Order: sequence, then structure tokens, then C-alpha cells
Amino acid sequence: MKKTHLLLFILLQFFSQSISAQIQYTNPILAGFYPDPSICRVGKDYYLVNSSFSYFPGLPIFHSTDLVNWQQIGHALDRNEQLDLSNAGVTRGLFAPTIRYFDSVFYIVCTLIDKKGNFIIKSKDPKGPWSNPIWLPEINGIDPSLFFDDNGKAFITYNGNPPDNKSLYSGHRTVRINEFDVKKMKVVSKSEILVNGGVDISKKPVWIEGPHLFKKNNFYYLICAEGGTGTDHSEVVFRSDSAKGPYLPYKSNPILTQKGLDKNRENPITSAGHCDFVETENGKWYSVFLACRPYEGDYYNTGRETFLAPVEWNNNWPTIKTNNGLVDYKYEVPFPEKTNRNSNIYTGNVVFKDSFKAEMLSFHYALLRNPSKDLYKIDTKKQKLIFPLKPTTVSEKDNPDFVGFRQSNLKCNASTSLVFSAKTENEKAGLLIFQNEEHFYFFCKSIRDNKSIVEVYKSSSKDSSKNELISSAYLKEGNSPLQLKIVADNANYSFYFSENKEKYSLLKTLDAKFLSTKEAGGFVGCMFAMYATSNGITSSNMASFNWFRYQGNDDLFK
Repeated sequence: MKKTHLLLFILLQFFSQSISAQIQYTNPILAGFYPDPSICRVGKDYYLVNSSFSYFPGLPIFHSTDLVNWQQIGHALDRNEQLDLSNAGVTRGLFAPTIRYFDSVFYIVCTLIDKKGNFIIKSKDPKGPWSNPIWLPEINGIDPSLFFDDNGKAFITYNGNPPDNKSLYSGHRTVRINEFDVKKMKVVSKSEILVNGGVDISKKPVWIEGPHLFKKNNFYYLICAEGGTGTDHSEVVFRSDSAKGPYLPYKSNPILTQKGLDKNRENPITSAGHCDFVETENGKWYSVFLACRPYEGDYYNTGRETFLAPVEWNNNWPTIKTNNGLVDYKYEVPFPEKTNRNSNIYTGNVVFKDSFKAEMLSFHYALLRNPSKDLYKIDTKKQKLIFPLKPTTVSEKDNPDFVGFRQSNLKCNASTSLVFSAKTENEKAGLLIFQNEEHFYFFCKSIRDNKSIVEVYKSSSKDSSKNELISSAYLKEGNSPLQLKIVADNANYSFYFSENKEKYSLLKTLDAKFLSTKEAGGFVGCMFAMYATSNGITSSNMASFNWFRYQGNDDLFK
């Protein structure tokens, strides 16, 4: 009987492990506008940070224990005194952070473009608070990365100018290195060039950037993005016996790219690159990187997202695992023994509901630039998000009444319940789908001829007074809560409204390509946003939102 029990136990264990090994995670691991990922490990804990450009708070920080299920734990720059985003375009601001851990302290280095440049912040707790920035004027470039060697020496690598500031061709850049004194928190050496141009300068490689330095088996590895952040994006690797080089390129570069693939492939993933590597506690290696999911050609509205894939080693050279060159939507989980299920709320068909019961806004939300003290109020008793109307609009490089949520799916819908009575035709409140100052659709409630009306506008220029009214409809019950819903279906946005909480009426369907990165440019993705404005006039009016909901409906994840 004992032998039978023992055999049964062994069989059950084997069966359980076999089932666990088949569990897969879903890419992207952070869906929507989460670009330029950087990752580090502390024991069995993993921490990840992304670029946030001109959204506030800056630099979202995520935590995981299995590389699959992620939870946001805060932002590195969540105080106005830390971050100046005044007059910054949506696609400027914070570029390409790197997070590292050394001697019980977390560090982030990053670039605040168009302002003071590169900086470093630190904290003993990744949840914060993080220090105010220490500026690094000696680091003359972008995409800084911090590396701690075995002997305690620290270095910063970054994308810098070509030799003698003389470009041999458009997009000619270098990867440079400076020694950094972490105790004094200052640069202590002149810059040296590690890579000039890229893997093979005779082929005029462009935009060598996003460099990260790490060490394995007594080799120093330098991984970099190359080819620009569009469809020619790739990741390349160099190796050396010394932190300062010389570095030799891998003969099988690039180690990751999606360029040159069949453009008619199903559910394409494009623009893969800008990688960071991490070694797990059991000695395996993984890479996080950005990539995009277009719905047609090179059109996508979800921005550059964070993906995860295993790293394979061959003769002391790394490559990122693909399926015959294709980045997969599904890979086996890194830790089958502790990942029972994929419960990552930032991937797949994302679901989010908020009834404003908490005193603080959810980490899911983002504001445009530094918020003023009176930007919004949360009434937790009445469960409302309240905007005192400001003259500012999203067409300006200012801080409008805007609380945004990332579009995380090609097919999805965002909805809200609005209580608002306009006093003038300038006053408008509602739901926005926003890419940048010149590319957005505004679905709003206002007033015309003393009657309540629902309208949809298309941005036409930096002057908000010239936005194009696309469609409108008078409302029957002007003072009741108005439900607004925007439905994204690949290349279309449809705008629905309801006055009775049940039946929605379609106002208009519009071209989503107008908000795509291909047409709008820049480095961000689209945001659904609760938004209100008095369009240049002073107002004492207010707009209240009772709830906000988001539901992803991508066929691939059903």
C-alpha cells in the first residue's frame, strides 16, 4: 500500500509539473504605450521601468516575481519638484530610462530632452520616494545606462555625437562611456567611444542607441538598438574583455529584428528592438524590448509596447528566441513551478473599471505635464472625478483638464458617465482619444441655441478654435448623466452616446489612421481621456465623471 501511495504521489507530481510547463504567457507583457523597457533583478524580485515622455507622473515602475505577472508599484518622478515638463511637446520629455541596483540602492538614469539633459535618481525602495535628479552635464547625448562592475566601479554608456561632432551620414551616432563615482554621484572621466556608427560603419548604420552593458563569463557585453525605432529597428551585440573595450560585433548580428519579414503575415509584430537583459535566479536569461502591433501595414495606435522573450546563448554569444524569425505572442513561462496562471492585468484583453472610490488616481492614469493643484478633485463619497473647467486645451503645451488611459488593444472600447451642463458654447466636456496636440478626436457635451448637444471634433491645427466639427446631435434630456463610448476597431473609431444608460446611439465612425504613429509621428501611443475645457475663456463651471471603463476585445486574445 505504501509503495502504491508513493507511486501515485510521484505520478501526480510529474503530471502537475507537465501541466505547469505548458503554461504560456502573453506578449506584450505591458500592452499599450510602454516603450523603452529597462529591467533589473534583486534576489527573486524583478523591477521594470519605461519611458513616459511628457506624461505625469514620470517613469512608471513595475514589479514581478516571475517576469510574467506585473504590478505597477509607483512612479520614479511623481513630484513637480523632480520633473519640469513645462512647454514640452507630448513626444518630448523623458526618454529611455535604465534601472539598476547596487549595494542596497536602486538607481535610474534617464534623459529629460530639451531641458537639462541627463540625470540620475536613487532610492532604497523602488516604490519610492525617489530622490530629486542629479544632473549629469558631462553625459552629452541620450539613452544613458548604468553598469556596475565586479570591483565596484560604475560606468555610464549612452548614445553620443560622432567623432569630432562630424557626421559621415544622416543618423551617424556613437556609443560612448564615462566612468561614474556612485558615492560622489558624479562623472569622473572624459567620454570614450565604444562603437562608431554601428556594427559595420561602411554600411552607414543609423541611430545606434539604447546601449546596455553587462558581464557574463568574464566577457563584457554591449547590446544596442540600431536602425531607428521604426520597421528597420533591430538589436545588436558587441563583446569585449574589458569594460572600455575594444568591442567586437557578433558575426550573426542582429540578435533581434522583425525587418524583412513577410508583410502579409498574420498578426504581425514589428519594430522590435531597444532591449535590456536580465539573468534569473536560476541562471536563465530573458530580454525585455519594445515592439509594435500594427492593424494594417505600418499603422498602429497602441504605441510601442513591452515584450518579453528568452535569451539563448551559443559560444558565449546571445540571441533572442524567435519562431523562425518571428517574435511570438506566446512563450512558456520562465518559472512554471510558481506561475500557476497568467493574471497580468496589463496584457491580453485588458479590463479596467474605476468608480472613483479611492482618494488617489489609479497608477493606470496619466496627466499631461505637471499638474496644477486645482486640476481635479475626487469626491469619494459621491464617487466622482471633478474638473473645474480651465481655459487650457490639449492643443497647447500646457496642463489641461485631462486624465488619460492607454489604448492597450487594437479592438477595444472606453466609456464614461458625464454630468455636465455647459453655460456657453466654449464649454465642453467628454471623452477624448488623443495621440498628440495636433492629432485627436474630442467626443463631448456642450450647448448650442440654449440646447444641450453632443459633438465630435477632429483636431485640425495647433489652434483649438479651428478644430473641425464632424458631427453633432441634440440631446433630449440635457441635465441627465450622459454616457459616452468610443469603440476602437483597428482602423476605425466609432463614437456612441446614451441618455438612458442602456441603449447607445452611433454618432459617427472616423478614421483611426489619423491618430496612428505613421501619420501623427512621435514616440507615444493613443490615450483615451476624460477631458474638459472652457476653450480660452475663464469659467466657474465644473464637469463630473461618475466612472470610467476600458475593455479590450482583440480576437487574438479571446
